[in-house]
Order: sequence, then C-alpha cells, then structure tokens
Amino acid sequence: QVQLVESGGGSVQAGGSLRLSCAVSGYTYSSYCMGWFRQAPGKEREGVATIIRDGITSYADSLKERFTISQDNAKNTLYLQMNNLKPEDTAIYYCAAAWVGEHLGLCTVVGGLAFGYWGQGTQVTVSS
Repeated sequence: QVQLVESGGGSVQAGGSLRLSCAVSGYTYSSYCMGWFRQAPGKEREGVATIIRDGITSYADSLKERFTISQDNAKNTLYLQMNNLKPEDTAIYYCAAAWVGEHLGLCTVVGGLAFGYWGQGTQVTVSS
C-alpha cells in the first residue's frame, strides 16, 4: 500500500518561496509516476508537475518557470520547489502516485493518467 504524507506548506508573501515535501512509503519508485497537484477554492484540481525514474519531468506550462519537481530516492521523498510565488498559487497542494510500470511516457501532467494514491494535502497561502 502506497502512503503519501505532504509537509512544508504555509503562508508566504508574494515573491517568496516554499519547498513542499512528500514522504512516500510502500512503493518501488522506478515503477511509479509521482506528481504534484493543487486545488484552489472553487476551482477544479489541476496538475502541477510529474516525475518518474531517471528524473523525467513534465510541468504545467504556466508553472514551469517557477516550480521545480524533484525526488530523493534514497529518502523516498518527493519535493516541489516553488519560487516567486503569486497570490493565485494559493491552494491545497497534493502529492500523488500512479503505477505505470515500464510505460514511462504515461507520466505527464496532461496525459490523463489516473493517480490512485493521494496524500492528505498541505495548504499554501500567498498574500499580496
């Protein structure tokens, strides 16, 4: 059973930075697509970034200049570095996992991959 626990959220002023962490257990990292998603009040959940083994990443076009996804396989931890934060980045951020086996090409933000494992979310609030 894959378990995901996010941390690192908080309140920050516009222009600031935060790094979110997601502790992962119960999985083989090489077979799973890992992702960050977010949901703002009154809006649908949207994909932020994904990563799979060998550091293959994908990003939402509007975020790739400011956000960086990474993973430390030795620590079983997924990260999201967020820089130059804006008030519109305010949302609950979730990490998620999806088994893809050898189908690495499925691991993209816009590919429609069904993520079956989710963390509880961490709140990020950006004030102007």
